[in-house]
Formats: sequence, C-alpha cells, structure tokens
Amino acid sequence: MSTEPISADAEFIAVEGDRIAVRRRTGRGPGAVWLGGYRSDMAGTKAQALDGWAEREGRAFVRHDYSGHGESGGRFSDGTISRWLAQSLAVFRQFTTGPQVLVGSSMGGWIALRMVQELARAGEGGRVAGLLLLAPAPDFTVELMEPELTAAQRRDLEEKGYFEEPSQYAPEPNVYTSALFEDGRRNRVLDGLIDTHCPVHILQGMEDPDVPHALALKLVQHLPADDVTLSLIRDGDHRLSRPQDIAMMLAALDGLVARAAGDI
Repeated sequence: MSTEPISADAEFIAVEGDRIAVRRRTGRGPGAVWLGGYRSDMAGTKAQALDGWAEREGRAFVRHDYSGHGESGGRFSDGTISRWLAQSLAVFRQFTTGPQVLVGSSMGGWIALRMVQELARAGEGGRVAGLLLLAPAPDFTVELMEPELTAAQRRDLEEKGYFEEPSQYAPEPNVYTSALFEDGRRNRVLDGLIDTHCPVHILQGMEDPDVPHALALKLVQHLPADDVTLSLIRDGDHRLSRPQDIAMMLAALDGLVARAAGDI
C-alpha cells in the first residue's frame, strides 16, 4: 500500500461527483501514466520508482488515485471498472499532452486496455504510444473470480450485494460488490481482438498467487501478433516490487519510450 505520507502537491479534479487526487511531473514527451491496481494507490513502490525515473529522464509523468483509493474521495464500495475507467480517462485528457505510455499494474492493466479502446473510439488512439502491463488482470472478475466463488460468497452477493475476504496486502478485508461483477462483464476485453495500435510489453511473475501467468498468455492471444513482448519472471510474485523487478519495469519503459520517440 502507501509508502509516503500525503503531501501538499496533489491536485484534485471532480469526475462524476468524485474528488480525484492527481500528482504530476512536467517534462518532455513521450511521458508515462500510472494506473494502479485494486485497492492500490499512487504512493506505492512502483509508482514512486516511475516518478524517480521521470525526474532523472526529464519525462512527464502522471499518476492518480481512483475513487475510494488513497487520497481521492468517494467510497471504495461504489467503485466499478466503468467508474475508475472514466476517472482515468478524465485525468489522461486533462493532465497529459501528446503521446503517452500507459503503465498498468494488475487491475490497472485492464483499465489501460479499456482506455485504448475508448480513446480509439473517440479518435484519440494516437495518444497512446505504448502499453506496459505489470501482472495484468483483464476481466479478473469473470476470468479469475466468478469460477471460484463459494456458495456462501454467491449468497452474500445476492442477499447483501457484496462479500468480503481477507487481504494479504492490507489489514482490512477486500470487498467485492455485485455491481463490480456486473460491470466487469460489460467491460470485458478478452472476448475478441484488442487492437492496441501500439507496442505492448507485459511483465508477469510465474509465482504470482493472485493472477496466474496463464492469464497473461491468454491476453497475448487477444493482442495483435506483432509488437507484443511477454517477459515471464520465473520467481516473480504479484507485486513485482523487488529491485530486480523494478529494474525490468524501467528497462521496458525505456524501450517503449525510445520507440515512441523514434530513437530506435
């Protein structure tokens, strides 16, 4: 979770009634945009490493917290993929200019893929210069969770509208709502070809207890045949926050940015 205290340099925008916290670093393009995971925030290890990269390289960098996360307002239990997608698009459009590399972690990888689709529909597909997906979890509600729901969890979803389960990353339990599952079905990306129109680099740990590497392999099958790189990290977990994982992330980002800038 968070590794830095709240500071005064966050900016806030209103998106459909939610107060969304944004931090940005100005610099040259192509820049990078961070999209965090479920219950993660923009003060985590990988986001901080990306900010340090942007400072060293003089690159633009933007990160934000979804509603119900970190410094943003709103209730976590009200969150859905559509809601967090709308917030991410609003931040992207207001705080970035020119081509950007979207860096999506876990659920953020799903958000990044949906952003590519929505931007393309709006005629803004050229704004995405590359995708760097870290242990991506596209369609995780349908692909990973629904098949494993217990009878008690299904009953809670039907009767209470949510269920809870312990989190290994935080003292508070994870909360999953029926709205999240229903909305997840409407946002599926693994139901056809995902035409990204940009290079994609996926980093996936083979010891990931949350998102099996089989999902990364399935994602590759739904991406165009060219311009897709999948790097499997044999001993990598879900967080991919060890020094060697961070080094791989930054090297992959350097490659995507160099391609976007025409340096290679």
